Amino acid sequence: MIPPPSPDFSVREATFVYTTGSDVIDDWDPATAYGNEIIALQNIYETLTVYNPVTRKAGPRLAISWRSSADRRTWTFRLRPNVRFHTGRPLDAEAVRQSIERTRRLGGPAAYIWDPVQSITAEDPTTVVFQLSRPAPLDLIASSGYAAYIYDTAAAGSGDLKRWFASGRDAGSGPYTIAEWNEGKVAQLTLRAFDDYWGGWDGPRYRNVVFRVEPDQESAWRRLVQGEVNFLARVTPPYFRRAENTPGVRSVSTQSFQNLLLLFNTASGPLRNRRLRRAVQLAIDYRGVVDALDGAVAPATGLVPPGLVGHVRDRRPRQNLTQAARLLAQAGYGPGRRPLRLTLTYAAGDADQRLLVRRLAVALRRLNVRLEARALSWQAQLARARAKEPERRQDIFVMYWRPDYADAYSWYRNLFHGDDPSSLNFAYLKDEKTDERIDALPSLFATDRTAAQKAYADLQTRLVDELAVVAVPWVVVHQRAYLGGVRGYTDNPAYPNVVFVHSLTPRG
Repeated sequence: MIPPPSPDFSVREATFVYTTGSDVIDDWDPATAYGNEIIALQNIYETLTVYNPVTRKAGPRLAISWRSSADRRTWTFRLRPNVRFHTGRPLDAEAVRQSIERTRRLGGPAAYIWDPVQSITAEDPTTVVFQLSRPAPLDLIASSGYAAYIYDTAAAGSGDLKRWFASGRDAGSGPYTIAEWNEGKVAQLTLRAFDDYWGGWDGPRYRNVVFRVEPDQESAWRRLVQGEVNFLARVTPPYFRRAENTPGVRSVSTQSFQNLLLLFNTASGPLRNRRLRRAVQLAIDYRGVVDALDGAVAPATGLVPPGLVGHVRDRRPRQNLTQAARLLAQAGYGPGRRPLRLTLTYAAGDADQRLLVRRLAVALRRLNVRLEARALSWQAQLARARAKEPERRQDIFVMYWRPDYADAYSWYRNLFHGDDPSSLNFAYLKDEKTDERIDALPSLFATDRTAAQKAYADLQTRLVDELAVVAVPWVVVHQRAYLGGVRGYTDNPAYPNVVFVHSLTPRG
């Protein structure tokens, strides 16, 4: 048995060691990064606002106040004075304008958040004004975990800024700056305190942050209880129970804004038939997989997780193999009829997805449906889904999704909008009526939350029930473990897996 940390344990050299199971950085550019980078970038860069999960509203960050016109088409932000980038240059209204314009120009995966913006004006060094083409909740958009960072666009001088970022440098204004990047190593990234940070360094704080990549849960756990690391971003239920019962270790379980989706190929292959899509929905053992995952997930009740406008409480899906067999028979498949073959891709190394897929394969086999499932890396999964030849694409694409900012819009805009070239629309849905409803969501959200709630609910009925293009088995529950000497940690579902280290206090 591993002994717990001694009561007088203190964090050596005020270093916070964060352990994750996968690589931290794929893209260093704050304009285009769209993955696990968020855990580091939210400590290096800042946004105009930050989402507050208690008030469920945007709060101040680089902007200390803001106001909008009655029609939500003009937004004025007052900036925090005397903020400097890590490059030494001042962060003023013109810097805000230039960084957002560059992000829009590069057109990364989340750049669409700025689509309503018609113009940005730096009225004076601390005042920036946005004119929008349509009403939008710009205070919330400005808190996005992706594509909303403010950075020094002049950091590379006359050189190529994207290449400058790619070498492992940063141009943020946050509490930490990059000290060392060891691509592919276990201790992959080290950040150090930015001494001129506007938030200051009074009192005990972590001056350094180390991100470790440790896929093996047992090894990560041992390092935690021996005091070598401070924080495990994800622990499986058995280790979570250990954390609950280990002196010197704290645990936290928080329902996230992230859920698992099965996207059905509506454009090619057998699932062009709605009856077959609906049959697969009914074959999923929703309750069984949630129970088997033992606290790591919670039941889903539609596309939108709890805590966001658009969540609908009373639409929990259920397995119904009898109804599934009836639908298969209507399409000429199923027991006693011709067999059906379906292909599915899911994330390699994800034990939760593997459990779901295995149970689905067993249920479908009873219905004379053979499921050919392949576990792939994310990049391999994307390559197959985006193949030019439709016959190479999968019938079912399994993936997690979470919002870009704390609103359900990105589920619809990114996953089901038919004419978005940068989307992840792996249902390959082309439906003008759905597109029109999706396009109306930001304005409704900004001007009439009651109407927005109804619009979201109606869209879920259309996508899940009427068109049957997606199934949602569960919402992810974040289970974490960390040392008791770490004080001040809270889980913010708008920034998945992010620890805002500057807000923590190291104690013995």
